[in-house]
Amino acid sequence: MNKKHLEGGGYQTLKVQTTIDDVLKTTMSFEKTAYEFYGGLQEQVSNRLRPLVQELIDEEKQHYALFKQLTQYADVRVHIQDTVKTPTSDYKFSDYIRAPKLDALPDDESILQYEMGREQAAMEQYSALAEETPVGPIQDLFRFLANEELEHKQELEKRYYNLTHSSST
Repeated sequence: MNKKHLEGGGYQTLKVQTTIDDVLKTTMSFEKTAYEFYGGLQEQVSNRLRPLVQELIDEEKQHYALFKQLTQYADVRVHIQDTVKTPTSDYKFSDYIRAPKLDALPDDESILQYEMGREQAAMEQYSALAEETPVGPIQDLFRFLANEELEHKQELEKRYYNLTHSSST
């Protein structure tokens, strides 16, 4: 690439681009980190949160499997090196690829706060990716996942509200 092209904004254009392959690898890492993190939490949370944590484990494993399966489709393989704009939410999403360090006995409120932040970051990322990817199975998957993450966040918000209001009475 020549210097004139870079000075004309080419570098900035490339900097905000990513491939479908990179997107899928990143999202698979995000989902895998989630189910592993929640799996490690299962014995540390209160009895009232254990069913929720198990639901989250199951859902995140399902999301991981969807991405893995998607990478095997011929119509996706054809576009695996296509580029898409990197969403502005990418930095928040990337923060959640590494599991946090929690106290040995984290309280329910801390766990729910983390989970809500994670679901919000995922919803924003998947919504943005749905807007940037071409019409087809990848875009459909990102739309589906954005809606699922929104539903998860809303459920967590209800549980958080009940937890914080039941403990203050």
